[in-house]
Amino acid sequence: MGKKLIIGVIGAANASPSSLVNAYQVGQLIAENGAVLVCGGLGGVMEAASRGCAEAGGDVLGILPGNSPGSANPCVTLPIVTDMGHARNVIIAQTASALIAIEGEYGTLSEIAISLKLGKPVVQLGSWSQISTTYQASTPEQAIEILYSVIHEGGIVDE
Repeated sequence: MGKKLIIGVIGAANASPSSLVNAYQVGQLIAENGAVLVCGGLGGVMEAASRGCAEAGGDVLGILPGNSPGSANPCVTLPIVTDMGHARNVIIAQTASALIAIEGEYGTLSEIAISLKLGKPVVQLGSWSQISTTYQASTPEQAIEILYSVIHEGGIVDE
């Protein structure tokens, strides 16, 4: 039995209704593909993706900024407390094989930048579209399709 692929979902803590729907669907698709979702473990995009993943039977790894596992959204199945604040973004980027960014502000931008610095693919769904070194998607299904295509082309495996 091989290791599971870990996919990061990053994005706005205060997200638009359409981004919350997209995040939920991305989370579902991650679980349906047998991967683990990693996120910051809090609200907004993180919680919507977590809920989609958990409701589809997947595991959700929440890398929390504080020192209490109780701060995680209710759909996080594996809370990791860091007491590192925004510095936890490095852990999220390091842990994920690839990331999907949905909306977001400077915290999301930092995770995108760290991931790109590490050579990891980032698919954006309504996020920082001016970053030309990422992949752009217009639907959750397209985001997952692009992500898996890039992972397989790049030799990133889940074993």
